[in-house]
Amino acid sequence: MTLDINIRDLFGSSPSADSIANFLKEINLQASALTPEVKAYPDMIYFNYHRLGVSLQFAPRGGYKPRAGVARDQLKDDCLSLEGIDIYNESKPRSGDARPEASSQSAQSAFSLYPLLPLRIPRVASAHGEGSTQSYISIAANTTGKEFVSWLGEPCRKGGGTGPSSGSINIWCEWSREGIMVEFGGTEARGPQAWERGKDAVWRVVTVFLPMKD
Repeated sequence: MTLDINIRDLFGSSPSADSIANFLKEINLQASALTPEVKAYPDMIYFNYHRLGVSLQFAPRGGYKPRAGVARDQLKDDCLSLEGIDIYNESKPRSGDARPEASSQSAQSAFSLYPLLPLRIPRVASAHGEGSTQSYISIAANTTGKEFVSWLGEPCRKGGGTGPSSGSINIWCEWSREGIMVEFGGTEARGPQAWERGKDAVWRVVTVFLPMKD
């Protein structure tokens, strides 16, 4: 089952908007009964729906600067605008790989697998020249780094993968003009040879955000 809503159409919505409620209900009809974990900072508010495998990122607007740690019922919804959506995958070690994920990933492991895979993301028309001319990408649970590059071209930003595998940050790639960032999981995505092995790494988190304009 895939999502019927174009998640890019949600950008600009407030936390209490009908469009957000409908999006959550598409994932799970009981979503209205789920209370998100709210992480508030002056420049971004995160609504974490762990059981749905989704985190919504709302940016303050109009000069609004909420206090760090402010409670959900004290937020001014009409002063918040959705700017990013994190979709979480399930990270499974490969057969014979007994090494644990880096401890820095513990927060991400609290999220369940997003249930409506494959995730279909419309491409940004102005960015088609960077890679494939297909109008959307379809991300399955086992989609790897080389598939993202074949669809979107070389990322404009990337990082991670340095240091010993037990403590390094997983590799990540960003296609700013597409409004897509991907963090990869598994042992292939961290350690000194992470970029050599990264083509076979499966995604861990996909973030869809407002595309950057030229």
